[in-house]
This record gives sequence, structure tokens and C-alpha cells, in this order.
Amino acid sequence: MPKEINAPGLLNRRTFLANTSTGLGSIALAQLLASQNLLLGADDKSPIRPVIDSEHANQARAPHFSPAAKNVIVIFCAGACSQIDTFDYKPELIRMHGKPMPGEKVITFQGGQGNLQKSPWDFKPRGESGKMVSTLVEHLGELADDMCFIHSLTGKTNTHGPGENLMSTGFTLDGFPSMGAWVTYALGSENENLPAFVAIPDPRGTPQSSVNNWGPGFLPAVFQGTDFNASKPIRNLARPGGIPESRDLATREFLKRLNERHLARFPGDTELSARIASYELAAKMQLSVPEISDLSTEPNHILSMYGADDVENGLKSGFARNCILARRLIENGVRFVQLFNGAYQTGGEGTSNWDGHKFLKKQYDIHGPILDQPAAALLKDLKQRGLLDETLVVWCTEFGRMPTFQQGASGRDHNPAGFTAWMAGAGVKQGFTYGATDEFGYKAVENITTVYDFHATILHLLGLDHQRLSFYHNGIERRLTDVHGNVIEEILAAQSF
Repeated sequence: MPKEINAPGLLNRRTFLANTSTGLGSIALAQLLASQNLLLGADDKSPIRPVIDSEHANQARAPHFSPAAKNVIVIFCAGACSQIDTFDYKPELIRMHGKPMPGEKVITFQGGQGNLQKSPWDFKPRGESGKMVSTLVEHLGELADDMCFIHSLTGKTNTHGPGENLMSTGFTLDGFPSMGAWVTYALGSENENLPAFVAIPDPRGTPQSSVNNWGPGFLPAVFQGTDFNASKPIRNLARPGGIPESRDLATREFLKRLNERHLARFPGDTELSARIASYELAAKMQLSVPEISDLSTEPNHILSMYGADDVENGLKSGFARNCILARRLIENGVRFVQLFNGAYQTGGEGTSNWDGHKFLKKQYDIHGPILDQPAAALLKDLKQRGLLDETLVVWCTEFGRMPTFQQGASGRDHNPAGFTAWMAGAGVKQGFTYGATDEFGYKAVENITTVYDFHATILHLLGLDHQRLSFYHNGIERRLTDVHGNVIEEILAAQSF
């Protein structure tokens, strides 16, 4: 065997192998530390994937940084509520009423473009801010000083289903996780007896994109929203009358043991983990959901404030009861509540939601009162109970509407080029307006904002970095905001930076 050379400056075979093994170990250690975000000096934009205990998937998890909000309520007006007839005041539209829209020919979704049309409802200044808000939403207008308006939202589609998908999931296509699913994946829940994420469909039914709005997409199934409302409780929750409680408990315990044994054999089966967690949560909800859904415990003055006692307008009182349910869920530690106003069209165009193509005045005179008093009461009720200090309330819709009427009709076409949303509560400025559309309310021209920015800001207020919260799926680091989005820092209250 040749003699090893130990000349100065040269590396002998034994030393080389020893250093190689040490180096490989260091690389492995660095990889492990980086994967857990524990490596000093690591890129601060590296992905953060929450560590999920499959047996306790909804347990509370720490945010990325100190949050301004603990909970979220999203009020989603399905059908594309018109910004021009609610919160986006345009004096020039009034002056040019009945005349052709100057400049570029706009792309319409349904039929040809008619003339400019002012809102059928008057606008008037509200509160100390003097914000001009339509009389269509009189009660909400009274709360303008509590709201932070974003008038420059832009979308990517003028079709309802994809538009709902975009606003709820960040993508126009089906199959992506909803905003509520992302939030509960990141933060879990602080209660053990109720779902972390609840979707409350309108009394008239589900929105056009249905469960996509609260689905888990490619996230573990346990993070999907649980859908029920004040008039339609969770299905199949109660124990059948012919089965005694003792047998029910024994069967449940036996099923739990079988599932746990199967899960031990297939530890990566998230569907099974979700099913086990759902069974256990369902057992707890047999007691908690009937109690929280029982609005008979609400005092009469609260029912009256929301309009839940309106016997003449059943749709309004039904939505009002849903608003009360949303407040009760937040009171009991539910992390994310998605409250829908409007449903997929049934009974003809414009009857079930805000899609006012043909007879805007007639249709919105129906939809406005259903939304207005109950939603305003929800905001006031949260505030008077101190819940608005830790709850972010978001009002949105899938896109806006045109400043013109359609040819041969008295309604407005779809418009994703510029529309309005507002936020109120934890972490956002009060009585503040951000961004603007042009003089007619057609196109965003000042501080143009995307849905990605909108989502990034909501996550930020919850203490989550939208660029780092991710889930590895099919070889891609997926996130709610895809590869886009910036936090709208101008709307944040000082403590939220």
C-alpha cells in the first residue's frame, strides 16, 4: 500500500474524508434549521409552513408578528354591488347624466353601452369626515367615520363565478384555498367546541361559486369552512332519537380507536386526519352549535336594532339573524366568519343578488334594505361590546358596475376596472378614504389596488406575512397572493405598522 503523503498544505485521505463527513452534516443541519426558520441570517422571505398536529389541526398557532386583529368577519355582497350607487360619489356623473361617456369605448359584458347615468339615490355627507354616502345604504352611511374605504380595487374578470373565486381565493379558477382556509391553516383556533372558520350563506341560498368561497383547495381538508346559517343549522348534527346517548358515546369511542389505528398506518393521510378531527368536533358541536344558534336568548332591543323582528320583510329579518349569528360566533372565539348577502340567481335576473342589469332602481330598492340595517347593526354591536377592537370587518363584492346603463335597459353592466370595498375595526384607520376611480367611477386611477393587495393587507392585520405563508403543492410554493401583492400601508392605523 502506498504511503500517505503528509506534506505541508496538502490534505491526506483520512483528513479529507473526515472533513467531508463534517461538511455534509453541516449542510444537513443548515437545511433543517432553515426549514424551521431557525437559521440566523436566513432570508426573511423564506416560506413559513405551519407545523400541523394532525390530531389537533385547529389548535391555536402563533402569528408571524404581533397582530392588530384576532378575528375577521367578511361581508360578501354576491352579484357585484354597484360602487356608484353606494359609496363612490361622482359629481361629474351627475352633471353628465344622460350623455355618452367621453373617451375610450368600454368593453361590456352583456349588451351594448348606453349613456352615463347618475345614481337614482341621493348622496349626502356623513359624520365628521363628511364622507358622501348614498341614501340606499342609510344606516351604513351613518357609520362612515368608522370605515376605511378603498375606492380603487381592480379585478381580473367580469364573470361572477370567477370573480367570486378571485375575491375569496385569489384565483379565478376553481380548486384554490379560500381566504378563511388560509387563515385557519396559519393560526388555528382559540376554541375547541366550534369550527375555526364558518361560512354563513344568505337566506336565499349559496353564492354562485358555492363552496369554492369557503373550500380548502389543496390545503388539508380540515381547514375548509363549515357552512350553516340562522335558519338552516348544520346538517346531521343531532343524535337520532332512537339511539340512546350511551350507545352513541360507545360507538363514537370505538370509531375513534379504529380511525386512530388506521391513521397510525398511514400518517400522511390528511383526509383521514381531517375526518377524525371533524368527527370529534361534531360531537362537541352537538352541544355548542344549538346553543350559539338559539337567538331566543337575545334581548328584544338587539333583535330590533338588527331588524331581526321585521315581520314584513322576511329576507331582511333572515339576513339580520345571520348577522347576529356572526357576532355570536366571534364572541365565542371563531377565527374567521364569511357572511354572504345575496345568492346565486334563482327566480330571474336581479332577484337574489346585486346583479342589476335590467332594472337597477327596482332591484336595489329590494337588496339595499336587506343589507343596510342588519350590517350596520352588526358593526355597532361589535363596537359597543368592545369586539371591534380585535375584530376586522371587511365589506366586499366580486367586482363593480359601469357608470353607464346598458342599451335598452335601466341597469348597469359588470365592471372589474374600478370598484369599492371597505374595512372597519382592528388595525385600520377610521373615516379614511384610499384610492379613487375616474370622474365617472369607471376605472381606478389613483393608488390602483389589486385583490392581491387587499388579501395581503388582511393577512398583515392578522399578523401574517403574505409573502411567507405558504403550502407546498405539486412542486410549487403556493400562497394566497400567488406571486403578487403589497400591504396597503396607507390604510393601517399607526399601531399596525
